[in-house]
Amino acid sequence: MENNEIDELSGVETTGHEWDGLKELNNPLPKWWLWTFYVTVIWSLGYFLLYPAWPWFGGPTKGLLGWSSRQQVREELTSLRTEQKTYWDALEKAGLPAIRSDPELLKFAMASGGAAFGDNCAPCHGTGAAGAKGYPNLNDDAWLWGGTLDDIHQSILVGIRSVHEDTRDNEMPAFGRDEILDQKQILDVAGYVRSLSGMETPGADISLGQEVYVEQCVACHSEDGKGNTELGSPDLTNNLWLYGGDLPDVIETLTVSRKGVMPAWQGRLDPSVIKALAVYVHSLGGGV
Repeated sequence: MENNEIDELSGVETTGHEWDGLKELNNPLPKWWLWTFYVTVIWSLGYFLLYPAWPWFGGPTKGLLGWSSRQQVREELTSLRTEQKTYWDALEKAGLPAIRSDPELLKFAMASGGAAFGDNCAPCHGTGAAGAKGYPNLNDDAWLWGGTLDDIHQSILVGIRSVHEDTRDNEMPAFGRDEILDQKQILDVAGYVRSLSGMETPGADISLGQEVYVEQCVACHSEDGKGNTELGSPDLTNNLWLYGGDLPDVIETLTVSRKGVMPAWQGRLDPSVIKALAVYVHSLGGGV
């Protein structure tokens, strides 16, 4: 039998393996490590016998305890559905004011509405409901169709310019495309509209723009430019612009009109979920 060399520095026998002048020492593993390893092996055998561990004839062995993590999840989900059903039934029966006045039901509505918002509304309005160009910010006080709890519920229910027979619908004329106004008139009225929120428009005749506004726009936006929530016409004085307030944006709006669409959620979501959504949206900070 070959006698391996003893390392001079450590006094440990080498294995005889050497790489580029480096010799491998024959250091045995510490006993505490070996005993830990033996215990884990024994533990795994016990675990194998007691719990599901190995696929056997199309499924995992159930183990001597008969316990299954999958079955536990099923039981927890069943329990959760049973517990939530009480709240969903209460939401379905309760009116919107009653939901707001019941702390426990309100808490459930807020949690459920927030989840429903993330699944159905966030793609357009954003996860924080701040919206984007053409998609309303739900955190401010600018509500085209009203910001009361009932107004918001109705908007979610029937949508805006949707296929629902009772949808909220009011369209602004395309003054340029349909040749109702010429380019100079559009510039002038754009200048007047922008002046209502304190902005200047070089090249626009504000007085002539006001005349055009009175003739063409007052019926929906009112004489003072405050709009009308019954018609879904925006307030032109608050410097909040759904499609942008820069001159090119306003001119484009006047020229081709805007016809944003929100789907009607009636029939797509459960009535209780729509109520929860209305309560959640109303709570975001812009509800009246």
